[in-house]
Amino acid sequence: MEWYPRHRRDLPWRHTHDPYAIWLSEIILQQTRVQQGLPYYEKFLAAYPTVHDLAAAPEQEVLRLWQGLGYYSRARNLRHTAQQVVNEYGGQFPGTYAELLKLRGIGPYTAAAIASFAYNERVGVLDGNVYRVLSRVFGITTDIAAPSTRKEFQQLADQLISVEEPGEYNQAIMEFGAIQCTPVNPDCLFCPVREQCFAFQHGMVRQLPVKTKAKAARTRYFQYFVLRHGNTVYLRKRTGKDIWHSLYDFWLTETPTVELSALELLAETERLGGRVATNRVSEPAAAMKHALSHQKVEARFHELWLEEPLPLTALNSFGLEAFTSDQIEQLPKPVIITNYLSSKGI
Repeated sequence: MEWYPRHRRDLPWRHTHDPYAIWLSEIILQQTRVQQGLPYYEKFLAAYPTVHDLAAAPEQEVLRLWQGLGYYSRARNLRHTAQQVVNEYGGQFPGTYAELLKLRGIGPYTAAAIASFAYNERVGVLDGNVYRVLSRVFGITTDIAAPSTRKEFQQLADQLISVEEPGEYNQAIMEFGAIQCTPVNPDCLFCPVREQCFAFQHGMVRQLPVKTKAKAARTRYFQYFVLRHGNTVYLRKRTGKDIWHSLYDFWLTETPTVELSALELLAETERLGGRVATNRVSEPAAAMKHALSHQKVEARFHELWLEEPLPLTALNSFGLEAFTSDQIEQLPKPVIITNYLSSKGI
């Protein structure tokens, strides 16, 4: 509590007790660095100043504004939660930790953050930074990746939290983990709690916290068909339970290896109802890579100019639609698609 006022970063969500703004910041900052999340926080507050504004926004508009942050289920949950707050709570966020947990997309950490920052409720937050600080200071060697470990850390966090200023304390311990007790090369030399720190006193700073490694990410090979005619490009909205749900990309074939033969390329184009123009020279397929949390995507973009527009029956069957460059700009898209379009000046 003494360290925090002298070292904290000046961030806009720390100047408010508005639960809507705090909730917005917490959802945006999940799996996202502060520097990356800050402009998105400002954009969302400008576009949707109140929870009513966000609840009324079209999903496609919200996804477009979210574009580039990844984990797009967060954006869909964001809108659903806003609608839940408006429809079930009259536009007012619940005022307790227990009630906040009933909202869609709000787990124990986010509920504790909102309850303590907005309402000063005495409930400890547990994020990666707090796990690391508590593990090192108290010498806790249980695996923080194990679900059973949460109860042990939550009890400790709740014991330590300030009675008078629980919100300030939660902010302080998270900030301490973020900029002082960092994962690699923590600043132990100037640490205010190093005399009480088990890890520092026993030479275990590098070993704590204990966390089992996640499974190696699998690689997927995407063959994108960039079908063009005149000033339009054909895209489709992704459905199903795969990555990038509700975002737009090109027609896609997934293959076991990175290669796709010219015969396979033509056969798939014909299956879609297209005839490749023979008077246009196609450039070699562009290659791009994109890393997600549990998988890697290696994509090849095959630009194919068509002799005539795709027939309406094919568009209906395959969910494709012709868009101009201006229309494409307004669509929510995965980063890899945006990067390709930028490289081609589309």
